[in-house]
Amino acid sequence: MPMKPLEFDRRYGELDQVISAYLGMPADDEPDKPSEALQAYLRHTWHTRPWALATAEQQIRAYARNPPGRLRLSLGEFYPVPDVGLPESAVQDWLFTIADHIKASIETGSVPPTSVPRTHWEWHARFPELGQFLGGWFSQDMPDEFPDHDAAVRDYTDATDRHVVARLAGELRELLTLDLDESDYALAVAELGMEVDPPQPYSPSGWLALVAEQLGGGGFRADYGPPSSADGGNGDVRE
Repeated sequence: MPMKPLEFDRRYGELDQVISAYLGMPADDEPDKPSEALQAYLRHTWHTRPWALATAEQQIRAYARNPPGRLRLSLGEFYPVPDVGLPESAVQDWLFTIADHIKASIETGSVPPTSVPRTHWEWHARFPELGQFLGGWFSQDMPDEFPDHDAAVRDYTDATDRHVVARLAGELRELLTLDLDESDYALAVAELGMEVDPPQPYSPSGWLALVAEQLGGGGFRADYGPPSSADGGNGDVRE
């Protein structure tokens, strides 16, 4: 019978994260050089979940040592490695190469410097809620569903928990601090699922800044507690 989610995560959860980084990317890892896909996984994971690297190395090596047969795969008892463009006979050695790179990165403490995302997977791993927002509300169907961009933004905020909206606002500001060229911002929003142009007269970065400003208000106000004698009873603290 197929594995239950908890069993899957224990045995293959982080392996699946690593393999996902290869979708659409060449699995061209060499013993002396990790692929662009693996570098993206290492870069993102070192800066967000460094403890997961040891789990990834262990799960990948265990899978490579005991690859499942076709029968057990068909029964759903093992994780089926997606097609990464390698012949079946080469997959086992490739997995060992990946595990060796991850192990070396951990043992040497080689933390890749932060940078602009370089793969489709890395864009979505770093900006997950922005991907949901752009891909869900600004697909090619957006003009048929909403009268304009502002209406789509309002629909998102009305339909989404305010804590998630705050997360989106943070991701927008993080993207804007990358200080990319305008053509790179256009590429970024396309990678994250936006299939329509920003409204006139905004550039991609200008519209992202506008949306961040729209989301940033949120009606929140700091609570400084009751007035004290030090501020004269009117809430103002004066030196």
